[in-house]
Amino acid sequence: MSVINRSFTTRRAMLGAIATSPLWMQSAWAQASNLRISHQFPGGSIAQGDFRDRLCRMFAAEVEKRTRGSLKFSIHPGSSLMQPNAQFGALRSGSLDMALVPLSYAGSEAPEANIGLMPALVTSYDQGYGWKNAPVGRELARILGEQGLVIVSWIWQAGGVASRGAPILNPGDVRGLKVRGGSREMDMLLQDAGATVVSLPSNEIHAAMRSGALDAALTSSTSLISFRLQETARSLTTARGGSYWFMFEPLLMSRTVFERLPKPQQEAILKVGADLEQFAMKMARVDDAEVVSVYRGAGARVVDLTPEALRGWQAVARNTAWKDFAARNSNCAKLMALAEQSIAAL
Repeated sequence: MSVINRSFTTRRAMLGAIATSPLWMQSAWAQASNLRISHQFPGGSIAQGDFRDRLCRMFAAEVEKRTRGSLKFSIHPGSSLMQPNAQFGALRSGSLDMALVPLSYAGSEAPEANIGLMPALVTSYDQGYGWKNAPVGRELARILGEQGLVIVSWIWQAGGVASRGAPILNPGDVRGLKVRGGSREMDMLLQDAGATVVSLPSNEIHAAMRSGALDAALTSSTSLISFRLQETARSLTTARGGSYWFMFEPLLMSRTVFERLPKPQQEAILKVGADLEQFAMKMARVDDAEVVSVYRGAGARVVDLTPEALRGWQAVARNTAWKDFAARNSNCAKLMALAEQSIAAL
């Protein structure tokens, strides 16, 4: 054998040994990265607090474990890193790594995002979580991907109504009141029913209700608890009997950041995110029940939304918000058509 052939054979053997060594396998995770997760909700711990903050901390701990410490995270609750509405632009540009945020907050930048809080379109957890693997969910993921966002965890929350006065059950009950809806389409529904709409993030509701700038607010059961709205409310309409207010509140990642990561890290992120969806659904349902005892304990009158009232809200939504959304652009029209197909399939 020639010197050249012996050299080639030796080099190939060395490369083969390196490729199967633990050091080489560990390098597949690349150098350690520190990623920031932002959200607007109260901070806590893995074991206690707002479940959305807990989910972020559980996600961070498990991904760090699965990537052998090559991915680490810092959690920034309570809008401590940036304001809620600024998160989408930051995710798109890659200046923010991840955020757990109501999708409808991006409605002013991307009208398609308002499908995430469309009045009476999603009325149950099974329906909402069913979107992930249905045509409507795949289309939504495609659109968000084009806009620079990756859905890591699908999270849906039912919502109720905290009121400084009488309970709000039917559309006519909001006439003349100052009400927070949470999205352009939800606001349209309220305006059609005679309310004056006040637009603000959920972490500002407490101050607005205390000052009288708001008479009532629709928000998730978890936010009804976490933001202590029972301190300002005399009445609560729960989501226990169904709701016309279901919010898509995903854990999102910047596509720019995601695509910079090696494949094993991407896979770990998506797997952990998917695994936590059952936790999110369970805890959202727990909060739908817990909110009742919290508000009753504060002396508020608690009522449930009846099937008749839900149908009344849906009738208003179908002829106002749904039509308006579908007319905004071709993406919105397709999303609405696919969402209505999912209703028909139930």
